[in-house]
Amino acid sequence: MKKVSLFIICGIILLTLGVVTANQWKEKDHKKPLELKTSYLFPEARTLPPFKLSDQQGQPFTNQQLMNKWSLIFIGYTSCPDVCPTAMSKLTAAQAQLNNHLDMQVIFVSVDPQRDTQDKLQDYINFFNPEFVAATAEHQVLMPFTRSLGFVYAMVGEEENYQVDHSASYALISPKGEKVAIIKPKSPDAGIPPQIKNSELISDITQIVAHY
Repeated sequence: MKKVSLFIICGIILLTLGVVTANQWKEKDHKKPLELKTSYLFPEARTLPPFKLSDQQGQPFTNQQLMNKWSLIFIGYTSCPDVCPTAMSKLTAAQAQLNNHLDMQVIFVSVDPQRDTQDKLQDYINFFNPEFVAATAEHQVLMPFTRSLGFVYAMVGEEENYQVDHSASYALISPKGEKVAIIKPKSPDAGIPPQIKNSELISDITQIVAHY
């Protein structure tokens, strides 16, 4: 009789565990998807290959500087007439709001190392936001690094008056130093240049961080 009771108790315990596990899987499978407005979230985080840049202080900027905090990276150059100064101004406003919820650094990577010296990067960052990081390197380092972020750039023109065509997206890097999302400009209406709205940027990053 005792053995029968023991079997019954064990059966009830196993049944209860099975129901709990099934409910957990059900909840996971029906988890509400993120409602991202201007970002693409990678199904799996992507490890960045080793790199070594130099920041506006002349200090090494490597994978190690991406650890233990969220990072937002974009590329450009200090002579950029429109896209870069607009991004710098917008990101200054966005960072002030995002830092209320998380520790995030903004990194401007210059893809014009010939003209963007350490002093020039220092002045540029100080003008827009001294809290940002500005970094660069020679093209043999920049090319693979920017490709790993999903960005491209190219010099256009000749001699000293060349321009640099470059991606206008941002890469969101997790505190593990992995690329988790790309924030892309989009055009709200026909004829309007693509842009990244701060309200959508903040909403997307907040959701992604909570997701992780």
